[in-house]
Amino acid sequence: MLRLLGLMLLLLFPGMNQAQPAAYPVKFKSSPGLTITDMGSWKLIRRGMEFRKVSLERTEPYQTVDLKMVRLDMRWVVPHVVRSTQFNLKGADIKTLAEKSGAIAAINGSYFDEKGRPLGFLKAAASHINQAISKSLLFTGIFGVKNRAPFIMHRDDFFPEQADEGLQSGPLLLIRGTPLPVTRGVGKHSRRSLIGMDKEQRLIIAVTDGLLGGLSWVEVQEFFGSDQWQAQTTDLLNLDGGGSAQLYVKGLQMEEHVPGSTYVPVAVAFVSRVD
Repeated sequence: MLRLLGLMLLLLFPGMNQAQPAAYPVKFKSSPGLTITDMGSWKLIRRGMEFRKVSLERTEPYQTVDLKMVRLDMRWVVPHVVRSTQFNLKGADIKTLAEKSGAIAAINGSYFDEKGRPLGFLKAAASHINQAISKSLLFTGIFGVKNRAPFIMHRDDFFPEQADEGLQSGPLLLIRGTPLPVTRGVGKHSRRSLIGMDKEQRLIIAVTDGLLGGLSWVEVQEFFGSDQWQAQTTDLLNLDGGGSAQLYVKGLQMEEHVPGSTYVPVAVAFVSRVD
């Protein structure tokens, strides 16, 4: 009888046993004109490394933006702060820095002046390049590595001795899951370059890829601060965006390169762990 009843229900409602597709577009609370048109999904591209592309669309002004992300498991990958001068280069694109450092993924690093000098704390290859911690309203975060373990923290809580390698950038957008207030350029849409850490201690690096525009810092906070997008981070730091924003990743059967419009002197590179 139960089997007969089930058959009758399927005949009357043929779609009831099928998974419902995701409802697109998905709107942002902070920006009703910004929607996600394709959520994408995390795809394992090599041990300890996943790639994902999220497609977004803005109505006013009209823009399409791809958010390209790499998620890295620190059990299999080690982060390093890399400088172009290590390879006798004043600056380089991110793919060149990745290849020369033997990295399987890399993203551009912190802010610099017209001569390639860092505008905040920078330590690479166990050598201090700039030990001074900037008090700029923009450079509020630190990405560092201690004993091969990465961390992200507020610059006011940081001392240079806490990092074997590290860089200062900003603004710091999320700390322990809490969005931090941002005042400078808060509503500006721009190319973004980001590094974050999730509750499983995995690092997520991301850039926006589009011909025009990008995301605001508030929109970035909403995306990475919520668990509805499957990309939630507890800590999130903005890196040097604009023309410097660039990313490179090489999987076993895929390669993705988001170029910038300028060479960069500093990158965060990820190499396969060898113990």
